[in-house]
Amino acid sequence: MKRSGLLVLLLGLAGCASQNHDADINNAYKAYARDSCEQVYQHLSSAERRSRYRAHQRQPEVSLLRGLCLERQGLYLDAVQTYTYLQEHYPHSEYSYRAAARLETLRQLGHYRPAAIRQ
Repeated sequence: MKRSGLLVLLLGLAGCASQNHDADINNAYKAYARDSCEQVYQHLSSAERRSRYRAHQRQPEVSLLRGLCLERQGLYLDAVQTYTYLQEHYPHSEYSYRAAARLETLRQLGHYRPAAIRQ
């Protein structure tokens, strides 16, 4: 009986941690909508700390949102490197495809020349 109670408690705590992580991501998107990249970075940092055990599941989303904020702040080279990281490490993720679209937009706007970035 004690074991089953402990198991239920541990599962409940794991669920709370997952919800807190999702809340961090949701709050990051809300901060992005308010044009507050400083708050976005704080929420993303919190989300990354909470999700170390499942970073492979959330890292692409966190990285894309970070890249969007870098781009919004005019830090195009950093945004390009973030998007490139996504494409290299998560090539089949939906966020990799979105990163490719952002790179193409930056290229068309003159903020990104593929040959100049890659070594």
